[in-house]
Amino acid sequence: MKPTKEELALQVDVAEWNWLRAHLERGGLIVVAPELEIAEVGERIARDDTATVGAWIETGKLSKPSEGQIAAWDADKAARFSALIISPYVLMKEH
Repeated sequence: MKPTKEELALQVDVAEWNWLRAHLERGGLIVVAPELEIAEVGERIARDDTATVGAWIETGKLSKPSEGQIAAWDADKAARFSALIISPYVLMKEH
């Protein structure tokens, strides 16, 4: 059974960059745009909603971290993110 958006919303947690960086190195980190709700993104991925997820990727609302973002986060030890695990991915959204 696929998780609901409400169930996933309860799993969203705050994470530090150092914790998320390990997922970057294995290629599983996905940045969620500020205008999207992280639990909804997680639900769409879990339900294999390829049309919606594909549209978000095409418009840049879902992406792998850029080199500029990585450098900024490496320099900001206080950076905090909302994070949600949708195996094999970790969704992250800047606070």
